[in-house]
Amino acid sequence: MEQITIENRKKLDITGATKMLSSTGTQAVVEVGDCNIIISGTNIEITKLDLDNKQVSFSGDINAIKYSRKAEKVGLVKRLFR
Repeated sequence: MEQITIENRKKLDITGATKMLSSTGTQAVVEVGDCNIIISGTNIEITKLDLDNKQVSFSGDINAIKYSRKAEKVGLVKRLFR
């Protein structure tokens, strides 16, 4: 189970993170269970990354948080015969 805590749109803590997929100054993507959490803003930085304890923290100007289902892996044969 994940938990997201935001403080004054400047600090974000996520528990339940299983993988850090990407991070730039404007966007970060964290895998949590069967979905991804996309954090958007400016000056986004990872301040804590502890995947053993499933915790990740960010600082910056956080503008949006979006949940997205992970893309389903589809085999070549299945794609050919849609």
